[in-house]
Amino acid sequence: MNVIDVTPRPAAFSAIMRFLQSRPMSILGVLFVLTALKWGAFLFIVHQYENVVITRFGEIVRTVTTPGLKVKLPVIDKVHRFDKRILAWDGPPTECPTKDKLYIIVDCFARWHISDPVLYYNRLNDERSALSRLDDILGSETRTAVATHDLVEIIRVTKGRTPLRDQELEKSGTLLPSSIPDIELGRGEIEKQITERTRQKLSDFGIELLDERFKRSKYNPAVAEKIIERMSSERHQIAARFRSEGRGEAANINGQKESDMAAISSTATKNALEIEGKADAEAASIYAVAFNPPDAQELYSFLRSLDVMRAGFEKDTTAVISTSSELGRLLKSMAPTSAAPKPTGP
Repeated sequence: MNVIDVTPRPAAFSAIMRFLQSRPMSILGVLFVLTALKWGAFLFIVHQYENVVITRFGEIVRTVTTPGLKVKLPVIDKVHRFDKRILAWDGPPTECPTKDKLYIIVDCFARWHISDPVLYYNRLNDERSALSRLDDILGSETRTAVATHDLVEIIRVTKGRTPLRDQELEKSGTLLPSSIPDIELGRGEIEKQITERTRQKLSDFGIELLDERFKRSKYNPAVAEKIIERMSSERHQIAARFRSEGRGEAANINGQKESDMAAISSTATKNALEIEGKADAEAASIYAVAFNPPDAQELYSFLRSLDVMRAGFEKDTTAVISTSSELGRLLKSMAPTSAAPKPTGP
């Protein structure tokens, strides 16, 4: 179904639409499009961060290094753009042996840029080929440098560095004095050597290598496991030595304690016996002074006799006592005084 627009329009608008839809304007529009395509085939833009190589039938005709709007022949000229900024290379980890026969894995990175676009185009053509060539050359030089130096040269940077030491452990003999072997070059100098040798080889491809560095150096996993086991064994030996020395020191302390206790006890016993002997001597001296006079001796003898009689006649006891004995004479002498007096009659 056809739809007819019956909306009233201004006369001027209708006139403009008829002019645009006329045959002359259609011809002008076609010419404009063709001109734009023509100039688009003639012109191209060069950015600040790139170099351009223009080829004609595969042959390089010129190189453009300045930014701006440039002209080329359509169809037959082709534009090849190359980045002139600093580019990154991050190589794959490389496993290689050191001079002292230790296998390590070295991971490197580098920075480079295209120094000669024409040579770069002729030898490599694109960045993918350039990275592949960098993998080959840098990987080879890295393996060669690692294989010609000891592990300590790959790891250390500073010359003449002394390790931290525990003087007490070294004095006790638990930890032997250690020293780190000094280096001749160090990691920084080895990196510079790799950079210089690689730079000479890459210059033939229109590439300038700016710098190359070791990102990471580590042991092969199989070797690392053995090294960890060895380190663990050494730590266990040191711990066992600590425990043994601790037990020996504890035994010495306990022995010294027992010796001190015996000495203290012996001294105390000696002092106690000396005090007791002095006391006994002083008591004996007092007794001697007290019982030396004759009256005191008689009194003592009498008291002792009373003690004997008291012990002998404590219960109902029948005893036959001679009058010539000391006890008989004593009882006989006590009889008159102890007997009650008889009453006398008138």
